[in-house]
Amino acid sequence: MAENPLPQLVRDLMTVGVVTCSPETPLIELAQLILETSQEDIVVLEEGHALGVVGQADLVKAFAHHDFQSLRARDVLREGVPQVPPDIPLTVAAQIMNDKGVRTLFLMHHASGIEYPAAMISYTHLLRWLAARDQSDLRDLGILAERQPPLERFFLKRDAARRDNLGSG
Repeated sequence: MAENPLPQLVRDLMTVGVVTCSPETPLIELAQLILETSQEDIVVLEEGHALGVVGQADLVKAFAHHDFQSLRARDVLREGVPQVPPDIPLTVAAQIMNDKGVRTLFLMHHASGIEYPAAMISYTHLLRWLAARDQSDLRDLGILAERQPPLERFFLKRDAARRDNLGSG
């Protein structure tokens, strides 16, 4: 038996924190967000409530069949958010993905009548697990992963935006 076995449950591999957008986000911006964050799917939120998901395949389909320039997230979202509980085996999560035909599952949080995404697991997570030599290859994932505090993350994003604005002005 390995001294440091790989995680076997969704909670041990999922990413805490989910990239979201508003229903009014133009698809061009959504495509940029997906590329910048290396996400499979983005959850569409309105007033804190999850409306649905837009993924890479949805953007390509919209590009092939519509005037992509005028579309917004609300025009192409898949209603509902494919969900997964945190305490199930990774193999069960993979089967749920296959059964639902989705590449990402979300752990939803319920608070004050609002349901919003708190964490996610995707094909990329499962592929990283398959390719991992040991636990150290996955140390940035799961509920125990080290994360930057939200306020620190905000300051870094703010400072980067300020630098970008100075550079373009």
